[in-house]
Amino acid sequence: MASGPDNTETEDSPLVISPGRRGEKVAFSVLEEGAAKSGLSPVRSVVASPRPVKGRAGREAARRRLQLLPIPQAEGPGGDGEEEEEEEESLLSVHEEEEEEAQPLPPVCASPMRGMWRDEKVALYCDQVLQGCKAEDADEAMSKYLSEKLKMKDKWLGVWKTNPELFFIKYEEASIPFVGVLVEVTCKPRQSSSSCFKVTVSVAEPFSSNIANIPRDLIDETLEELEHSVPLLEVYPVQGQDDDIHDIALALEVVRFFYDFLWRDWDDEESCENYTALIEERINLWCDIQDGTIPGPIAQRFKKTLEKYKNKRVELIEYQSNIKEDPSAAEAVECWKKYYEIVMLCGLLKMWEDLRLRVHGPFFPRILRRRKGKRELGKTITHIVAKVMTTEMVKDLSSDTLLQQHDDLDLALDSCYSGDTVVIFPGEYQATNLALLTDDIIIKGVGKREEIVITSEPSRDSFVVSKAENVKLMHLTLIQQGTVDGIVVVESGHMSLEDCVLKCEGTGVCVLTGAALTITDSEITGAQGAGVELYPGSIAILERNEIHHCNNLRTSDNSKSTLGGVNMKVLPAPKLKMNNNHIYCNNGYGVSILQPTEQFFIIAEGTLNKGAASGDKKDDDMLSKVMQNLNLEMNNNKIEANLKGDIRIVTS
Repeated sequence: MASGPDNTETEDSPLVISPGRRGEKVAFSVLEEGAAKSGLSPVRSVVASPRPVKGRAGREAARRRLQLLPIPQAEGPGGDGEEEEEEEESLLSVHEEEEEEAQPLPPVCASPMRGMWRDEKVALYCDQVLQGCKAEDADEAMSKYLSEKLKMKDKWLGVWKTNPELFFIKYEEASIPFVGVLVEVTCKPRQSSSSCFKVTVSVAEPFSSNIANIPRDLIDETLEELEHSVPLLEVYPVQGQDDDIHDIALALEVVRFFYDFLWRDWDDEESCENYTALIEERINLWCDIQDGTIPGPIAQRFKKTLEKYKNKRVELIEYQSNIKEDPSAAEAVECWKKYYEIVMLCGLLKMWEDLRLRVHGPFFPRILRRRKGKRELGKTITHIVAKVMTTEMVKDLSSDTLLQQHDDLDLALDSCYSGDTVVIFPGEYQATNLALLTDDIIIKGVGKREEIVITSEPSRDSFVVSKAENVKLMHLTLIQQGTVDGIVVVESGHMSLEDCVLKCEGTGVCVLTGAALTITDSEITGAQGAGVELYPGSIAILERNEIHHCNNLRTSDNSKSTLGGVNMKVLPAPKLKMNNNHIYCNNGYGVSILQPTEQFFIIAEGTLNKGAASGDKKDDDMLSKVMQNLNLEMNNNKIEANLKGDIRIVTS
């Protein structure tokens, strides 16, 4: 059985697999899109709107049959319960002849773009296909490229993958993402836009599908309704044909990839002096997501934002199409609301696509709350977080200490003013206010750090975020669950982490431009990216820490990923002091220094040999110069067993 549409995206990607009609500049979900491109409603079912056709009795029997759940090839005919037997008996009374069962689909050509490197993709799209064209001419360029390839062979075999709702009233979306049929393709493109190309198809022999019990009559009649014309991008060439077919498969993949990942609905609506440069940035963004430069959880945020943008655009188009006459005041307001949402999402996506913003700064402020400052008369309070407060808990505090007891960490943080202390006793806690630290407070656990556990809320983007002038966390275990920001983000001011365990699921500790961080006697592990990420112009002191098993990515090509224990982004250079740390077993380098280009100031006369292994003499000399230029002080650190090496200068 053939796999789903293979276009170099991971299995859990929320991005669409087939492009929507370019005339509408919208994209539907994977399951809706095939019908949309075939000129049908995304919610149309065959049973809902029958048309008079030849062999009506046979087709009506097929329609009835398809009210049962379709059977994927891998699952076989299903169970043999009494209820199912009764349904089959009543079906046979309508259509006694046993239907021909479909054979499994042959394998389609493997995705030719999967093995392409970043530079190869850039050269293919920017130099060969688009050739310096403007955005409004991109359709024509893609169409010309595809047309030239299709001239190589006018007939070939392929798998037509389309929307199950063309055929089934009821089906399980998870098990049947598409209906695939082996067809013979005749290439006679009818449109100028490559994403709207239609080709003529007919059912090929032997009759093959990923749905074992789909009646051939239904396939034939559906193709007749469509005049045997289907979108070219829904057809995937099968293996075992000549080399020309592999070239056609590559061309189809190039076009799908362009409309799925590189084209944006606003491209030909805005002026862009250098469109190919913009496409190159989008290719870099996609590659950064694939190779882990942008950690998985943050990549998911981008994908969700892109998907949300497309869905909102579809909503607006549908809402406008339902307004029959001049819009009322309420309808006009609703249109403006939907349009405003689209504009805001478009702005966020553009920020992602700007390499300078993506690499050298946050996408938006995480904290919008103002500082409270000190209480009147300068009083400070110690907040005790425990189910019950006993005298034993406070025996070491001075007699004039003002106390408040809370059984909820969030309430304690919400009650704090600058100068307060939050004392947490053993237990497991959650606190959304940890993402809103604006006042200078101390948060410390009492007891073993492994017994004071704070977990993030998976539904929120951030876990611990600070823009206080001076905030300190001590003797705690932080466990990240589902949040996409760094486990700790220092947005501005200074934060200290002392004797803490940070178990990351997303990004590690992020120190943004102008912020400062001190970490001592702590452990950082499990980050999908660097354990500590230093943005340009930040300051960090790391002493007696363990940073291990970071860059824990689920990517198809770990060889391209360089992040590991500590990552520094220069321009302007951050300041880093590292003493007596143990950095080990990371999937990238122990310490990586990311610079924008090879011509940046730390590279003197091109002396860095990019191909040299870590530890080569040229590298050693260069690292010595880099450490001087970057205010990088490293003493008595143990850096070992990292997959790519110990320390490396990396060009972004």
